Amino acid sequence: MRRVEGTSDVRLVECVNPVKGKWRIRWDVQPGEDGAATYMEEEFQHKPTVEEIRKTIVGWYNRQTDEAILSGFEYDGNMVWLSSENQFDYKAEHDLAVQTGGATLPVTFKLGTDEQPVYKTFDNLGQLTEFYRQTVLYIRETLAAGRKRKDALDMSLYET
Repeated sequence: MRRVEGTSDVRLVECVNPVKGKWRIRWDVQPGEDGAATYMEEEFQHKPTVEEIRKTIVGWYNRQTDEAILSGFEYDGNMVWLSSENQFDYKAEHDLAVQTGGATLPVTFKLGTDEQPVYKTFDNLGQLTEFYRQTVLYIRETLAAGRKRKDALDMSLYET
């Protein structure tokens, strides 16, 4: 699977080598200037079924969504790594602070990158709640955008 450059009128399903039975599928066509475009492409050693095509494209959309959740969120201008472990830690710290009326605060989280870490300390429950609210909202919005992209996938374009 790779992003390639071509023309905006590219065929979405194409036999590229009839002797060897090689087929390519394309999706996420992004038009450029003068009829150029970039798009994702995957090669098969056989004519792919509509179900194989759907699984390939949906899998790519899922990976894009996962990557966006993992490294696309920023708080106070700093990247927040939303790994499953970090999401759990943020929730646990927030829940504990709520349950204790803030007695477990302050709490410090590492934001930024490994190369440029930023340590953010939350001194009160309001600050921590706002941080946690924004992380949850970002994850929800990112998942919704991913679902929207998958729902918009028109598989009739791949029926040959």
